[in-house]
Amino acid sequence: MDHESSPGVPPATELPRYRPEQGRVAGEPAVAVRGLRKTFGDKVAVAGIDLEIAAGSLAGLVGPNGAGKTTSLSMMTGLLRPDSGQVVVEGLDVWEDPPAAKAIIGVVPSEVRLFERLSGEELLEYSGRLRGLPAGEARSRAAQLLGVLDMTDDANRLVADYSTGMRKKAALGCALIHNPKILFLDEPLEGVDPVSADVIRRLLTRFTASGSTVLFSSHVMELVEQVCDHVSIIDKGTIIVSGTTDQVRGGKTLQRAFIDLVGPRARDEEVLSWLGSSSS
Repeated sequence: MDHESSPGVPPATELPRYRPEQGRVAGEPAVAVRGLRKTFGDKVAVAGIDLEIAAGSLAGLVGPNGAGKTTSLSMMTGLLRPDSGQVVVEGLDVWEDPPAAKAIIGVVPSEVRLFERLSGEELLEYSGRLRGLPAGEARSRAAQLLGVLDMTDDANRLVADYSTGMRKKAALGCALIHNPKILFLDEPLEGVDPVSADVIRRLLTRFTASGSTVLFSSHVMELVEQVCDHVSIIDKGTIIVSGTTDQVRGGKTLQRAFIDLVGPRARDEEVLSWLGSSSS
C-alpha cells in the first residue's frame, strides 16, 4: 500500500534542519524534530523522523503498539539519547543544552513512577520545589492544581493508595506546576476512568488556549479526534502522515483513516476458524 498516495492526506516530508536562535523566533514551531533516529541492536525503533508542532497546538502522535511513539517522545524530552537527529523546543536544542530545554517542558510518561510515601499535596509541592519555586508558591500552586484536578478531597492521602486515574492526574499536576511552555504526555488516558479522563481533557484544552503547546501519544483515536488540532501517524518508526486533524481524517473518522493508512494487523479469520463454534 502506498501511504503517500492517499488523496487529500499530506504525506510526511523531509524538512530542512532547523537552527535555533536564542529562544523561539515568532512563526517558528514550538517543537521541531529533524532526522530523529534510534536503534536497539538490529531493530530500528525510530527511522529518522521529521516533525513540526506549532505553538499553541494540541497535537497527537498516534500509531499501533510498537510503532515508536514512546521512543520518539523519550528522545524529544531528553530522556533517551538519539543515535542521530535534532530536537528543538522553543528555540532550545534538547541535546545541546538539556538543562535549559528541560526547564521549559513538562513530561508525563506512560508508566507513572511517583513517590509512593508522599501525600498528593506533598508530591506536588515537592515537584514545585524541585523546579525552583519558592515554598509558598509551590504550596499555593499545588493547592490550585489539586482543585482543578478534582483531587482536593484526596490531597492528604498517600500516593500509594491512589487509583490509576488519580496517579495520572497527580503526575499531570507535577508536570504543570512550573508552568511549562510545552507539555509531553505518553498515553495520558490509558487506564483512566471517564470522569478523570474528562478532567484531563478539559485541562489540556485550557492549557493550549493560553498559548502553550501539548504533544501526546495515544492509540485511542476517539480521544485524538475529539481534542487534537494536529495529528501525526507513526508506523514502524516512520511518520507516514502529518497535518491538521481534518486533513488526516480526509472526510472519514480518524479510526478509519488510521486503519486505511497503517493497514489491519490481524488475519485470523481462517486461522481461528474454530473460535466460537460449539463442540459435541
